[in-house]
Amino acid sequence: MNQQAYEAGRHAYQSSDWVGAVTFLSGALGQGEVSGEVSHLLGNAYMKLGQYDAAARAYESALADASYGKRGALQCNRGRALLAASRPQDAVQALTDAVSDEKYATPYKAYMALGSAYEQLGDIRRAGMAYRSAAIDEANTAPSVALSNLGSCFMRLGRAVDAVEAYRTALDFTTPLESQNKIWCDLGLAYVAANRMGEAVDAFAHATADGTYQLSPEAQASYDAARKAMAALAERRPSETDALLAAAGYGSYDPLDPTGESGELMPSPEDTGFFSVNEEDLMEADKKERKVRRKHRHTGLKVFIVILVLLLAVVGAGVFAYVRGYGWPTQETVAERLFNAKADGVDIAEYMVEGTSEDVIEQTLDVLPTDATIQVNGCDRSMTESTVHLTATLSAGGEMDYTLTMRRDGVGWKVSEVTPEYRSQDQAGTTSND
Repeated sequence: MNQQAYEAGRHAYQSSDWVGAVTFLSGALGQGEVSGEVSHLLGNAYMKLGQYDAAARAYESALADASYGKRGALQCNRGRALLAASRPQDAVQALTDAVSDEKYATPYKAYMALGSAYEQLGDIRRAGMAYRSAAIDEANTAPSVALSNLGSCFMRLGRAVDAVEAYRTALDFTTPLESQNKIWCDLGLAYVAANRMGEAVDAFAHATADGTYQLSPEAQASYDAARKAMAALAERRPSETDALLAAAGYGSYDPLDPTGESGELMPSPEDTGFFSVNEEDLMEADKKERKVRRKHRHTGLKVFIVILVLLLAVVGAGVFAYVRGYGWPTQETVAERLFNAKADGVDIAEYMVEGTSEDVIEQTLDVLPTDATIQVNGCDRSMTESTVHLTATLSAGGEMDYTLTMRRDGVGWKVSEVTPEYRSQDQAGTTSND
């Protein structure tokens, strides 16, 4: 190594003289020499100059120095260089290798770039999975960007309710130095897509409250639509007086002018006959009214008894179903949701027995197929434990049998173990021959 050129290159690099750093560091290594440190610095300088292909080659040279290590960081930088050079497919390979390095201290950086690469390739589902991994990385001290990107992926997948949760979580994790306006705006769009107009109006109001954020034409149109929807809803609500009259049973007519003909506040004798009623008529009417009230009391008692009997029957049926192993959601539903969660890249912990360790959850994720059609073949039920047998038809062809062991969780069920049932060797040979 040309030590003089190396020292000059380092000095230029530390002084942000990127052209000088490239010039000196390029001449520091002789023919066939490798140095992870020199190539790493050279790659960084090329990135600052916008020469992304050259940066990717420099990082690749640094990887050839096994003694230098830092494979995760180098592959992350190389992946970002390839991504900037409009080579997303090559970037995916480099970034996937970066996150597999267990010694890499900040994998969320690679996951963020991986999400961008998948977005460029049009694979929004995998992009969302990458952003989710970046958000839950403990080394990520500011996961709000990853959560916002995850919300954007949910929106593009047509999952507005999930996008709402992602944006709301992003707001919880913003730092004091980060602006929340963009996230509030995206949250407003998600609320509109989820048809939650009142919350959408509040979100857009938060986004524009300080006057520094300008809504896009799409966001402004959604904001206007949400406000119009709320205004129309308010117009359809009855006034307080109308509500009281309706509760009293008067409906839409004026009790002081039942016929709607007099136009006077008090009814006239010609309209209602009110002033022609004598004392005998009033006593007879009171007697009939008491008789009707007694009849209604007896009828109400009978109805109460019938409802009580029906309620006891329903409770008895519920206890019987619980003992026989039925619940809600059913075992079959929980099994399907577990497989769908793996396919969608969302957390499967909510379908596992409470207290399941992270290791067991990771092992369960490993045995579940990424994309498959589920067919439940049967369920062995008992009051506290059940076993579900199903077949997963894989997207690439072929089938895999699974046995899911479940435990009672309240009135529903949670998964405690997932066991793949591998076909016998003879069966495999027969399938291959066919």
